[in-house]
Parts: sequence; structure tokens; C-alpha cells
Amino acid sequence: MTRRVVGILGGMGPEATILLQQRLLTSVTAQDDSDHLPLLIDMNPQVPSRIAHLIEGTGIDPTPVLVAMAQRLQAAGATALAMPCNTAHHYAAVIQSAVSIPLLNMVDLSVTKAAQKLEKGARVGMLASPAVKMVGVFDAAFAASGLAPLWPAQPDLMLQAIRDIKARGDTPEARAQLAAAAAELAANGADAVLVACSEFSMIADAVPQGITAIDTVDILAAAIKSHILKG
Repeated sequence: MTRRVVGILGGMGPEATILLQQRLLTSVTAQDDSDHLPLLIDMNPQVPSRIAHLIEGTGIDPTPVLVAMAQRLQAAGATALAMPCNTAHHYAAVIQSAVSIPLLNMVDLSVTKAAQKLEKGARVGMLASPAVKMVGVFDAAFAASGLAPLWPAQPDLMLQAIRDIKARGDTPEARAQLAAAAAELAANGADAVLVACSEFSMIADAVPQGITAIDTVDILAAAIKSHILKG
């Protein structure tokens, strides 16, 4: 049986792409190499900064680079695409329109999972880049689900933590900020938190115990596995 192959628009950032691969590896009970899931990965750290483009307004639009990556992956044989960067889903509609294979949309999939776990009208705390809120990456999905997002009071600290992880990896400072933001959101009435930045997914275990957390990288990994095994 020929398996389906998922193409990964990667490099945003590199460690987040590797994290997705690790989550996929651990999701499979394998006796040999051939039992693992086939991926095509375009690891492109040169994708123009989403933060510079969306928050600072000074950066190059990454859309042409993302579209080219998607088209290369399709030409190489991908039967679906995935992108382990929540902020980059601002460009998802354009990417999808440029190819004839599906983009496994991490944003839509994650909100759908949250809606399955929570009651209608529940509030979801967002552990994400400020750019996600600024450009409304999750707005349509939340509106369709009947859930309501809650955001941390100090978005600059979230951005600082993301930049810290990109520069230095798993740091005590980033962990402390993520834990504090999750606790703040829970205290303000969040019924669950959504780990909606793949840098934060690297330290998702910093979310305090007792707070329901849904990790978008986990949701994307499950969707990739499902797509491939359906083949």
C-alpha cells in the first residue's frame, strides 16, 4: 500500500518543526523504520519574519515564500500540507488557493478540538503571539465554534518569551512567563488554555497542573497521522 505523504512548511522556527516531527515519532508504535510516517519537509528558516511583517509593519511579506514552499512540496509528491506555526496561518487562505491539495489547518483543527472538549460559550485562554490577536488569526474559527478567546493582559511579555525561546531555547524565564500567563487566564475565567504558539509548545509542560491545556502542535500531529494512515 502506498501511503499518503504530508509536506511540512517548516523553519518557523526550526525547533518547532523538529518538535512536530518528535510528536509524530512518539505517536507511532514502530518495529522498524518503515512503520513511521512519511513526510516531506521544507525546512526554511529564511521565511521572512511574521512578527516583523504583522506587528512591526517593517518586514517583508512572507506570502510569496510560503506559496513557493507549498507548491514545491506538492510537486514533490505531498498529498496534504501542514504548517507548525500558528501566526503563519494568517496566510493560510492564500497558501491553500495556490495548491490543489489540502492544508491541514492547525487553527481550525485546534478550535474544533476545543469545542469538542468544552461547552458552548466556554472561554479559551490564548497562549500565543500578540500578532495572532492583532490580525485575528483565530477569530473566524472561534466565532464558528461558539467559544470565546481570552488574552493575557501583557502581550509584550508573551512576545518577549517567544523571542527568548527562539534565541536561547527552553529558558527558566520563558517558562515562568508562560506559567504566569496561564495562571492569569485561568483566574480570569478561562475554562481551558490553548497553547497557540509552537515555541510555547516546546515548554507546554510549564502550564500549571489543574489547568486544561490544548496544544496546537499535538492537534496538528494527530491530523497528519490521520491523513497519512487513511491512505
